[in-house]
Amino acid sequence: MDNELAEVTAFVGSIPPFDLLPDTLLSKLVREISIRYLRGDEHLAPEDIEQPQLYILRKGALRYLAADKELTGKYGEGDICTIFCQKRSELNTEIAVIVDEDALIYSLDYKTLKTLLVDSPEVIEFLEHSSEQRLHSKKTKLNDDAILSSSISNTSVEDFYHHPVATISPTASIQDAAIKMTKQGFSCLVVVDDNNSNEKVANMGLGIVTDKDIRRRCVALGLPTSNPVKAIMTKDIATIDIKCNAYDALIAMTSKHIHHLPVTKFGKLAGMVSVTDLVNNEEHNAINMTSIIHKASSVAELVTISKLLNKLQVKLTKLGANADHIGKSISAITMAFTIRLIEMAEQNLGPAPVPYAWLAAGSQARQEQLAHSDQDNALIICDTMQPEDDKWFLGLATFVSDGLAECGFIYCPGDIMATNKKWRQPQKIWQQYFDKWVDTPSPKALLNSSVFFDLSTIHGDINLLEKVRQRMLEKTKVSTLFIAHMSSNALRSRPPLGFFRDFVLIQDGKHNATLDLKHNGIAPIVDLARIYALIEGVSGVNTIERLQQCSGTPSLTQASAENLIDAYAFLTSVRLEHQCKLLLKKQPVDSYIDPKQISKLEREHLKDAFKVIKSMQDYRQSAVL
Repeated sequence: MDNELAEVTAFVGSIPPFDLLPDTLLSKLVREISIRYLRGDEHLAPEDIEQPQLYILRKGALRYLAADKELTGKYGEGDICTIFCQKRSELNTEIAVIVDEDALIYSLDYKTLKTLLVDSPEVIEFLEHSSEQRLHSKKTKLNDDAILSSSISNTSVEDFYHHPVATISPTASIQDAAIKMTKQGFSCLVVVDDNNSNEKVANMGLGIVTDKDIRRRCVALGLPTSNPVKAIMTKDIATIDIKCNAYDALIAMTSKHIHHLPVTKFGKLAGMVSVTDLVNNEEHNAINMTSIIHKASSVAELVTISKLLNKLQVKLTKLGANADHIGKSISAITMAFTIRLIEMAEQNLGPAPVPYAWLAAGSQARQEQLAHSDQDNALIICDTMQPEDDKWFLGLATFVSDGLAECGFIYCPGDIMATNKKWRQPQKIWQQYFDKWVDTPSPKALLNSSVFFDLSTIHGDINLLEKVRQRMLEKTKVSTLFIAHMSSNALRSRPPLGFFRDFVLIQDGKHNATLDLKHNGIAPIVDLARIYALIEGVSGVNTIERLQQCSGTPSLTQASAENLIDAYAFLTSVRLEHQCKLLLKKQPVDSYIDPKQISKLEREHLKDAFKVIKSMQDYRQSAVL
């Protein structure tokens, strides 16, 4: 091979997707290349192209103008131009590719190329697919890998639950319940009406009784065991559908602080799943951690358990669990830490003077948290609160926030914590906050909105938050001024992609020559999802769920929602892999990626993801103007 041919081979072989080809096939492809030299302002014009052609820019620069003559993008060294891979009759003759700087271009007859690559469909797929299609294929592969390699993260509840479920009549005695549980080896019974044992759970009505209920609500209180079981049962039982996975069961049991969850199939009672069932499946998984956390008797024990969080994140990442499952697992564990600390605080302080709700904000509220994030929390308190009651709630906030900090969840740098009096208020004050933020969208109000519009109740009376949220959503749906300001504020964080489809890297400081995946990639998608949810009145706060619920609405097409979900899934997976490497080296985690440290194909997928974000931001900006 002569020097010139070797140079061309080395250059083409370094460009995705041709870097996937074996050397022999790459050599055949390179021999089909023609070389063109074009000077500034010359055109690659459709009418001059007899057969479909693929172009690779070796040197120089090109600009691409759409049919309306708007500058759509630029090509730099190493970029592939696939615009002219179609038949001449199918080309849009209004488009234009013009030379910005004198250019050396490699040209390949596309028909010949496809013949050569007949056994490399992934390369043709890369060339023929749009950035959105490539991103979707990548996300699908990530999901497939997760299903093949992870265990509990994608396992159905059907693989865990007990069948049949043990039931008992509400009029049966507590002693009868204890005898039945002992005889059948169950730790709980579902209480069903004698006449509705085969009806849907929604209609059978009653509740659940566990061995713990018998101990705490009967024996400990000295109640006669001859009393009916309905006297000690838990009413308004939660259930889970058989099609849900173990993560759904984890979230349900952790958030409601329960250990047994009836399983339904087609709306009818089918069985029971317990924390023990899930723990026995995988000894060191997230569910096991929540069980251990619940049993901890001191903050010191919780601190010891918290040291396993980094290992869990690494394990789940290496198993192939997707970012959505990992985020929900870590968030559920943080929830478990918080709930246990609240319980400890209440043991020290006594019962709360009035009902309240402990709230999480930010990534924890969205169930997108990673190991040892900083704290974002607040308290919403019943309006019957008296001034002197705040001493109790300050004590609660201080104990829980200090405990979380000891467990590695650092104090919020912006002081968005329940220890801050401003974020520890009665329901009516919170309502005033939201009303003011929506009605008067100042810069400070917009900052608060981006934080507090992502809230979830961790512990306490869920109605306190939901009433405020519903009124807020009713206002945002009709407040075009607020949405306009919110959109403008959110669009300031742009993806780090230049006109030449190259990355715009951080230029100074500790993270020089890196990409900030969190603030310039993931956060813009989170912001867009929040805006769509506010426009459409969607109450969910998880980013993917917001996009799914807003999909097909006037504010977000189904295709756009899918593209954003794909971009989000890919960016978060890259972030997790990056953090996994740092954790294995026992280094502090961050979201700054050096593009040189990932494969060329992964860099192309990153560009695809950033391109999706940019196009959606541009569309949102045009909707605001």
